[in-house]
Amino acid sequence: MDNQRTFLYIALGLIVFMIWQAWQRDYGPKPVAEVETISTSQQQAPAAAPEDIPDAAEAVRSDMPVSAPTRQDVSSRQVRVITDTLDILIDTRGGDIVQADLLTYPLVVDQPDKPFRLLSNEGASVYVAQSGLIHDKTGDRDVSKLSPSHYAIYDAAQTEYRLADGAEELTVPLTWESANGIKVTKTYTFKRGQFLLELDYQLENQSTQPWIGRQYRQLRHGDVQKKDKKRFIYTFTGSAYYNGKYQKLQFDDMEDEALAEEVTGGWVSILQHYFVSAWIPQGDEKEFFYTRVVKDNGATRYIIGMRSQPITVAPGENGQLHTRLYVGPKIQKDLAPLANRLELTTDYGIFTALSKPLFWLLDKIHSVVGNWGWAIIILTLIIKLSFYKLSEAQHRSMAKMRNLQPRMVAMKERFGDDKQKFQQAMMELYKKEKVNPLGGCLPLLIQMPVFISLYWVLLESAEMRQAPFMLWINDLSSKDPYYVLPVLMGITMFISQKLNPQPADPVQAKIMMMLPLVFTVFFAFFPSGLVLYWFFNNLLTIIQQYVITRRIEQAAH
Repeated sequence: MDNQRTFLYIALGLIVFMIWQAWQRDYGPKPVAEVETISTSQQQAPAAAPEDIPDAAEAVRSDMPVSAPTRQDVSSRQVRVITDTLDILIDTRGGDIVQADLLTYPLVVDQPDKPFRLLSNEGASVYVAQSGLIHDKTGDRDVSKLSPSHYAIYDAAQTEYRLADGAEELTVPLTWESANGIKVTKTYTFKRGQFLLELDYQLENQSTQPWIGRQYRQLRHGDVQKKDKKRFIYTFTGSAYYNGKYQKLQFDDMEDEALAEEVTGGWVSILQHYFVSAWIPQGDEKEFFYTRVVKDNGATRYIIGMRSQPITVAPGENGQLHTRLYVGPKIQKDLAPLANRLELTTDYGIFTALSKPLFWLLDKIHSVVGNWGWAIIILTLIIKLSFYKLSEAQHRSMAKMRNLQPRMVAMKERFGDDKQKFQQAMMELYKKEKVNPLGGCLPLLIQMPVFISLYWVLLESAEMRQAPFMLWINDLSSKDPYYVLPVLMGITMFISQKLNPQPADPVQAKIMMMLPLVFTVFFAFFPSGLVLYWFFNNLLTIIQQYVITRRIEQAAH
């Protein structure tokens, strides 16, 4: 081996390449055909059995016909609900949530009055939350007339609801009634300061027959689009669920094999960078999880949902069903109390075991300093100090290699193109001077998982979104608008490289000289929080390298 420096950069290059491949495979947007769509509220309910309504029970074949949804000739309207955190549109067709704006999360940092829209029924990437009731199929009765699916038309007393000043919650009731005396009140409850919605079904059976049925809840998403072609880093957009273990499911995988599983105490969700929507049962209820892929005017729609166990409401009696819906940011401290492992939707992948404690420490530092940028700097310093002994061994090895550099260059000139003799002479020199050429590699390899884990913390944590630092950096989740941090990072990388032993091979030396420039361009598109971390880490490394190298050089003289 010519020098261990080359080995280090090859290892770093392989790691970067593997990470990039993982992004493209797991998180990269898939190309999709352009399609023309119309919103759900504009569609007439289908005359045949809709494919996006789950069956009442597993025993019923999925292709068994049922009656068409009732009142399909009645047009729907939308009810607006405004709280301190949410601006939502509820379609009276099905009582679906067809639009959700997050009022405390601007779309871009310099337009605070334009909220981020998480749910929408406009465009190709339709993303809505649907729910309904299904009657168990008994006999030849028209079951669609006995329960309101997400195609049924509800009545609403108002077209707009607002959370009043001083009020802690807001209820929005929708009503539906069948011809034979089944009355359903579907009530959404919104609470101040929360992105969690409570959903209750109150069923009154005024018929002469017992009502046996279930509730279902599902999230419907269209094809993933390249909404922002300027972004260099793509993160996962797809479904996730919990069945005792956190599971991710890409939309394309739904076409290969449908999910069909009974789960106790789980949840289903659709997630994207920084945000998530999730249907969460109350307590440890047993649910049937399912996925479906359907066509909507030629466009593909991906559905993940859950269906409850049946309840029976006797004639003259009342029944109730309850569930919850979260529509908001992936703030881990808010998600963790809602459901088991829901905070894992902040997806650190295989580095979760290391990333979670790193985020915990970062969050604790932020609670003291009040600034995520300074919290990143302090955490980087703590990590650097924790690995000081390992880093010291690494830099001592590099410093010794640097002292041997003139002798290695002379050996290279003496042996010329005879690489075998050069390698033998170099190994004898290492042995004589008691230098381990891999001495600097092992400490770096031990630290690498921690640094990569912190990398994913800074990339995935919603707390970083639009978090200001100082001066021109007003959003740590966006790239530096003036590219100052990437340039500083490149400069520190160049200085660090100059403090290390240089390759004896002039071709390798030129390649090494190009790496700081290549990485500067690469990091120019990264979120500034990540670049801040790498810059400050490089700065600490330079200080450490300089001090250790000076000590060894002075000792040698």
